[in-house]
Amino acid sequence: MAMHTGETDTATRTVPGAEEPPDTGAGDRHKLTALQGLAALSLDAMASVAYGPESIVLVLAAAGAYGMGFTLPVTVAIAVLLAVLVASYRQVIAAFPDGGGSYAVAKRHLGRRTSLVAAASLVLDYVLNVAVSVTAGVAALTSAFPELYGQRVWMCLGILVLVTAVNLRGVVDSAKAFLAPTAVFVGSILAMIAVGLFRDGPVSTASADGHASALGGGATTVGALLLLKAFAAGCSALTGVEAVANAVPSFRAPAARRAQRTEVALGALLGVMLIGLSVLIGRFHLQPVEGVTVLAQLADASFGHDIAFYVVQFATMVLLALAANTSFGGLPVLMSLLARDNHLPHLFSLKADRQVHRHGVLALAAVSAALLVLSGGDTNTLVPLFAIGVFVGFTICQVAMVRHWYGERPAGWRNKAALNGFGAVLTGVAAAVVTATKFTEGAWIVVLALPLLVLGFEKIHRTYARIGERLELGRIPQPPTRSRSLVVVPVSGLSKLTRQALTAARSLGDEVLAVTVTHPAPEDRRAAEALRRDWELWNPGVDLVEVASPTRALGRPVSGYVRELAAADPDSQVTVLIPETEPAHLWQRLLQNQRGSVVAHAVRRDTDAVICRLRFRIGDNIGDGDGDGDLAALGNDGRGTR
Repeated sequence: MAMHTGETDTATRTVPGAEEPPDTGAGDRHKLTALQGLAALSLDAMASVAYGPESIVLVLAAAGAYGMGFTLPVTVAIAVLLAVLVASYRQVIAAFPDGGGSYAVAKRHLGRRTSLVAAASLVLDYVLNVAVSVTAGVAALTSAFPELYGQRVWMCLGILVLVTAVNLRGVVDSAKAFLAPTAVFVGSILAMIAVGLFRDGPVSTASADGHASALGGGATTVGALLLLKAFAAGCSALTGVEAVANAVPSFRAPAARRAQRTEVALGALLGVMLIGLSVLIGRFHLQPVEGVTVLAQLADASFGHDIAFYVVQFATMVLLALAANTSFGGLPVLMSLLARDNHLPHLFSLKADRQVHRHGVLALAAVSAALLVLSGGDTNTLVPLFAIGVFVGFTICQVAMVRHWYGERPAGWRNKAALNGFGAVLTGVAAAVVTATKFTEGAWIVVLALPLLVLGFEKIHRTYARIGERLELGRIPQPPTRSRSLVVVPVSGLSKLTRQALTAARSLGDEVLAVTVTHPAPEDRRAAEALRRDWELWNPGVDLVEVASPTRALGRPVSGYVRELAAADPDSQVTVLIPETEPAHLWQRLLQNQRGSVVAHAVRRDTDAVICRLRFRIGDNIGDGDGDGDLAALGNDGRGTR
């Protein structure tokens, strides 16, 4: 039993059944398995095989056929970097099972400011990935059906709405929905590579016939700068590798182990596909042509111009469009971590019933929709902005992991640190080359956006710090005291709602005042006199105060009167109790005049009074004409609502 003494000792009580239930894994049905993680978080990386090798070929084509011979060596270098990144992110997953990837690693080992740069780079990459993936998928469709080209923006927005709706149902539902397209795409690419390796030459070149070659003049040497540009361009295939590490909490227990398996599977599949496609490019002596993708030419060469060719094209189109799902799986989790650290609004840390960071999903969809509209649904407008952010994040993560190994010093830490250091050099060079080569094409926007995002994060953090200081968070407050309580109830007529409001007010306060706003118009004066007469006949034991207003405002006169009460008795706690009805059906809210909200807004804006809104529930047996109970409580139809 709690003993109350003069020093107001208190005891805590536990309500039976209100304890936090133990984490028994019941929520695992809304989380990912390793296989589902591939479908939910790897679509970006998987789909990049459609444009990664092509990016290399288009750069090397400037040096003619001789330059094309370096396609495989450049791809192998990218595969080596991929292996380094996969090994690194496996360690990141183990060391930071709460997710966050580059942000979490940098926060611990490189400081808050650097971690915010990593977070900003990831945010930009995730947003741009949605826009680029959707526009690329629509571009593949409009290439097959040119008559749809004029509707590409609406098609992009339609796909975005579809992906958003699926993700609002939960990451598991999105994984299940996208598992089949992922399997078809990966299977078709691997089959194309396997069949192509047994071909002595291309089966068909129908897709490239009649198209102008993009091959440059004959060259006998290839400069280091060209190779660096090809390497940097091909590194676009590595976007999405970090998504699994960012979304570790989305996996079923043991989350870290499942995420590591997913990361390794992603790296293995992506590496095999990249190297396999590059081998086929050399085997078939492929030349890039205008208007036809490298992947389409390879499918034509391996399978011939038949049904298998169209399966590859259709699967590529679908996966490119759905690759946006990687961002929907990773960015909301990252935003929740930023919100937890007071760098984003706290609503981004909230989860819905299906383990969905709903506000993060909707925010990503809104920003992506704006990008799609501004770019006109054109992939070429967005591509120069893409991939810079992810390389910045890669580099920061690698450097932070070097610091991690140096500080922890486990067995074999020197080799691990050397591996991460080598990866930091490679990704740093790639970031510098991509930024330099694409700066005038639009990359300057990303260079400008990164510091602006960081400044925004800092501004939000300082705001939360000031709020916490005012609230004295982290400190034990003074014991609570009891003040005299004065309750103000706005009324304009007598009803059952008025009676319930006064009953509740008398239960809450030491003194209760009913307030009605009067206006000079003749009809308003008659209504006020009728209310005064009825009030005296009813005699509820509560004084009725008339507040005159020269205008037809309602909220400001009430808040002004509350201010006068607070000034006259500053030691009293003033509460404004606003009676309202709660209709039985959602559509009936349209019948309400919303004056309760008007009064509440005015009181909250102009005073420090406590606001209490009393809900009177209207049952189904009440006629539609009674759906506006707050009308009787807060004035007739002729009164204003300011």
